[in-house]
Amino acid sequence: MIRCRSATLIALVLLVAGCAPSRSGSLGPAPTAAAPIAPAPTSVGPSATIAPPPTDAPAPTTPGIGTTGVARPETLTLELWYVRDGRLVPTRRTRPATVATSRLALAELAAGPTPREADAGLVTLLPDGAEVSRIVAGVATVRLAAMADPVTARLREAQVVYTLTQFPTVRQVDFGAATPAGRADHADLLPPIVVTGPVIGGRVTSPVTVTGSADVFEATVNVRVLDAAGRQLATAFTTATCGNGCRGGYRVAVRYRLSAEQSGTIEVYEVSAVDGSRTKVVAVPVTLAATR
Repeated sequence: MIRCRSATLIALVLLVAGCAPSRSGSLGPAPTAAAPIAPAPTSVGPSATIAPPPTDAPAPTTPGIGTTGVARPETLTLELWYVRDGRLVPTRRTRPATVATSRLALAELAAGPTPREADAGLVTLLPDGAEVSRIVAGVATVRLAAMADPVTARLREAQVVYTLTQFPTVRQVDFGAATPAGRADHADLLPPIVVTGPVIGGRVTSPVTVTGSADVFEATVNVRVLDAAGRQLATAFTTATCGNGCRGGYRVAVRYRLSAEQSGTIEVYEVSAVDGSRTKVVAVPVTLAATR
């Protein structure tokens, strides 16, 4: 009897468990690893900022001049105006670049010509220590000691004017007079023919390009190339942009043939309308490179 009741009780429990309703809720999916943090967008919007480079990245380079990306040149070529036979004569110097270009130019001008330029008759009248004290509105202020000879003093001032006005920041020079002086005020101190290239002592190759300005008959400028013995290797002519009472620029290329490099001369001149002779000759001693 007892066994029967136990069996009946067990059967009743099993019956109740089988009929019990299932749970309606759930725990959701099994947990997974945390998702990685998305990287910052690469595009830069109006309010975005750019993170600094990693510590092992090379530092960014800074351009030499402003933000244009143009590197500052290592050298600077200056045009210096010396004196020969009472007239102005240009030459050039290449020096390490500096921001104080006017100071460098006057220092080079006062230093005087090279031995080869001196052999060609060039001199300087500028004393040591001449400096530009300021540049305002295109006018450079330079104070020079007084000279007894007014002609020499004017030539000295012309050297300074022509040398400093090569820079775009200088149009005139104030020497303490009532009116600053520009190139036009000393144009009468130029020779009839000015040769700006090649310069005395330069090395040239064929064809050699000859440049400058001239005030010659019918604006015709003639050029010839001479070897070390003075023999004529080549000739050419061109027309300046102005002539017969006005000064104009000229440029001409002269091709020559030479088997060995040697000293030579570039002569620029006017042909006389009277007898066909060479007049107003400007001789520029150079080194002539050999041609193939």
